[in-house]
Amino acid sequence: MTRNPGVPRLLRRLNDRAALELLLSEGPLTRAELGERTGLSKVTAGQLLARLEERGLVEVAGERAGGRGPNAALYGVVPSSAHVAGLEVLPDAITVGVADITGRTVVEVVVNPTDGDPVATVHQAVRRACEAARITLPQLRSFVIGTRGVVDPGTGDVRFSYDLPAWHAGVLASLRGALGASVTIENDVNLVALAEHRYGAAVGVDDFVVLWAGVGQGLGVMLGGRLHRGNTGGAGEIGWLPVPGEPLPADVTKPQSGSYQRLVGQAALDGLARGHGMSVRPSADLVRAAVADGRSGFLDAVADRLAVGVAAVTVVLDPGLIVLAGDIGRAGGPELAARVEEAVAKVCPTRPSVVTTGVAGNPVLRGALVAALEQAREQVFSDTV
Repeated sequence: MTRNPGVPRLLRRLNDRAALELLLSEGPLTRAELGERTGLSKVTAGQLLARLEERGLVEVAGERAGGRGPNAALYGVVPSSAHVAGLEVLPDAITVGVADITGRTVVEVVVNPTDGDPVATVHQAVRRACEAARITLPQLRSFVIGTRGVVDPGTGDVRFSYDLPAWHAGVLASLRGALGASVTIENDVNLVALAEHRYGAAVGVDDFVVLWAGVGQGLGVMLGGRLHRGNTGGAGEIGWLPVPGEPLPADVTKPQSGSYQRLVGQAALDGLARGHGMSVRPSADLVRAAVADGRSGFLDAVADRLAVGVAAVTVVLDPGLIVLAGDIGRAGGPELAARVEEAVAKVCPTRPSVVTTGVAGNPVLRGALVAALEQAREQVFSDTV
């Protein structure tokens, strides 16, 4: 009989990966506990731990008292075995977060762009974050950058960004030249969807939509547990949704001219505020004040307008769950979400649940770190044998 020499090596790699994932999600664990959860014998589990310990991926993280005999050693993943960086790029600021392989955020820094060169600006911001985290640039195994632009899923480059004109085709290659091949650029609302799926309102839900309502409008669509980006990366550009009663855009290079953007953008909410006797202020502040003051008429009007976009998505995708995010979604909280759900139910044959965001902190940054950790763990955990 001919044996395939690759099979034992493959099995060891699969077992190592399963063990590392368990130690991340449930650890620290004893050798016996790891064996029970993976179905491996104590001997095989011991060999596995020794192998991972030798590679610097696992360490003794304490001990657990048992019955008779010595205490059992507890094993955990070595946090410093790899680090990742997540970035949110805005016209006036770049936020960088660095996390270790366990997902713990080590540092978060905000840097003001010094010039129009995105590569130099990102490089400077990442170096500053590394200094704050007391690690070197080569220790970063993955970089994920979130922008407001449309990202081509085929090339990974930014196809178009209204307020970041320097981010265009060719920037990704330049960034990889400066930081390494593991740089990825992703649409910011898509990253918010990843954050909601991992930490927020959509944990355990594989079909949902994030409606980002703020200065601009956007959608993050997750179907079957995977982001849906569309053929050219344009899925989710809901600001362009045609809306009855609103003019169609004459120039698609001007995002504020999109029909849905006209319906729910700052100018539209300013008009609603005047009509309800409220002073004009930024959209999120208007909504927050309306919730605090109990201005039901204004909140109902905002909900009716947001519901137009939610209903359009629901009749096409039927996601079951809509997460309201962005400045307006966060400011409106559960009260605005409930009103949107009621408004959608009046015009849509199905009634999706509408909830407010459950992600604390910067959702774009947290989503970027989720994506970066997935990439880094794939690299590190698949190379143990």
